[in-house]
Amino acid sequence: MAKKLFALALVVIMLFTLVGCGKKKREIVKLTLSTEDSEAILAAAGITLPDAETTAAAGSIVKWFSWYDGFHNYSDDEVINTGFWTFQEKYGCDVEWIECTYDSYSDDLANLILAGTSPDFTHSGSGVYPGLTLQGFFAPVNDYIDYDDALWASVKDFVYDYCAIGDKVYAMCTDIAFGQVVAYNRRVMDEWGFDDPAELYYNDEWTWDVFYEMCLDFSDPDEDRYALDGWSFTSGIMDSSGAELVYYNTETDLFETNVDDPRLERAASVLYDLAKNECVFPWWNNGWSLRNGVEGGGIKEGLCLFHIRGTYVFTGPVEDISNVWGDVAEGELMFCPVPRDPNGDGKYYINCSPNGYALIKGGENHEGAALLAACDRFKILDPTVISIDRRNLEEVYLWTDEMLQMWDICYEIANNSDGVIFSYNFGDRINSYVSNFYDSAHGAEASTWAQLKEANQEALDYYVAELNVTIQEFIDKEA
Repeated sequence: MAKKLFALALVVIMLFTLVGCGKKKREIVKLTLSTEDSEAILAAAGITLPDAETTAAAGSIVKWFSWYDGFHNYSDDEVINTGFWTFQEKYGCDVEWIECTYDSYSDDLANLILAGTSPDFTHSGSGVYPGLTLQGFFAPVNDYIDYDDALWASVKDFVYDYCAIGDKVYAMCTDIAFGQVVAYNRRVMDEWGFDDPAELYYNDEWTWDVFYEMCLDFSDPDEDRYALDGWSFTSGIMDSSGAELVYYNTETDLFETNVDDPRLERAASVLYDLAKNECVFPWWNNGWSLRNGVEGGGIKEGLCLFHIRGTYVFTGPVEDISNVWGDVAEGELMFCPVPRDPNGDGKYYINCSPNGYALIKGGENHEGAALLAACDRFKILDPTVISIDRRNLEEVYLWTDEMLQMWDICYEIANNSDGVIFSYNFGDRINSYVSNFYDSAHGAEASTWAQLKEANQEALDYYVAELNVTIQEFIDKEA
């Protein structure tokens, strides 16, 4: 019995090939968790999955619409443990992929819905709300997901704040993912005599002022050194203010603009000063491309100091990551949250979005899609599966303990409702004006916040008011 509990019923499937003088090289490791034992572990916390004998979705096929198949295809070096395995093994279900391209996603989905051949579900995320939802693409999940249930309760506040229109929720949120972090090379930091940003964070000294002084000291266009590169450093800094330019008021069910918020103006001032002092790599002189055409270009060579981006860019082939960012296994690559406003509330903020699924209007097997979401959610809560995911980062991508600890910190910020900054998809018109406010430092000429307000506020207010009319009409229609 003790041996069984120690192993936690992990089923390990390992495939090997012979390489050279009889040396074995691992090609793929698949780890799966006994559903029976994992259910027993979580049941003590009141977290359960539907009974396989009674759920109507058992044995069914759900139709997944996307430009990628995230269920059947894995790279050869991944450690695999997903809710899809439980969906198959416990419930006898499967997923059919209805394929599209990234560029044709919206048009193809609209045509399928109009033709009465709707797939059942698609990916969720900040891009779903409110734009595509208001266009009638998605169905509410209220009849299929009980966010008061122990399985879902910890994400209830998030979905009702950010993924609901009126009293209806449009996301099966299996997890809350964080967005931009500040990545850097520790060797380069040490060579320049800068304090380690991670240590500054732990000491609560990681502020815009410290960040700005580092950028200013490092940058020298004559030496081809620019502190910042990447497409998302502007949104990362703006989001770290703790304010949203356009936000959803859950009390009034209306969106409101926030252009006069001093927190946003302070963040925009940081970006303006960085741009004016030539701390930003000039993409406009490089064919509107990143340095070397890659995320993190120049970091390892000491030509770029910071790259603000999601941690997914550190999960490629280790050799490729080390060639760009610095030796991962030796601890050169590190990241931390975006610095905080020294004149703010003392908190660190991070952009977040829901992982999970949206139900497509007209789909015939929404119950099956909800069952798959429940399986995914169950895996996320299972501490054994969490340890497997960490093993993937450690063994496949060679993340250091410090990187893993910092990932936990960023995840905790994202899952604390006080630290959430959410990027909505408002549609092209509002999105373009939000981008005008946020992305000024991306261009050859930056603008002050006052200049940005003068050029964009009137139009932004107009289109947000128009959006609110659409929302009220949508709520009335769906009532």
